Amino acid sequence: MTEKKIIIKSLDEIDKAAQEFVENMGDETVYAFYGEMGAGKTTFINALSKALGVESDATGSPSFSIINEYRSDTTAELIYHFDLYRLENLEEAFDIGVEDYFDSGALCLLEWAERIEDILPDDTVKVNLKVLDDDSRELTVIMP
Repeated sequence: MTEKKIIIKSLDEIDKAAQEFVENMGDETVYAFYGEMGAGKTTFINALSKALGVESDATGSPSFSIINEYRSDTTAELIYHFDLYRLENLEEAFDIGVEDYFDSGALCLLEWAERIEDILPDDTVKVNLKVLDDDSRELTVIMP
């Protein structure tokens, strides 16, 4: 396991932080984002999607749809953005076919991954987003 920290001092630096994140991504395809409500998970995933080349698809929180699908304009790679906050149990995750998404080889970015912790693939990258006292954000990336 390796760990990397990225500090985001302000919203003005989020694109730079997302680019740094992309530069450190390996072959893993499932990224589980953790952090309290309002920590900036959706905001960071939107910046990350942009850094991955998503320009023509509108990004945002898939709170009501649970899953949004984006396509990178530069690589044509599919990116799935999950907001699992509304899931009541693992059965609901199975009902939406979450394992099929994980097995697809497409990039899967999960908000509220703790809701399905028991079924995350072994090679899931865990990303903790924490609000610091000065309102900056600390992103801790834990690679398997």
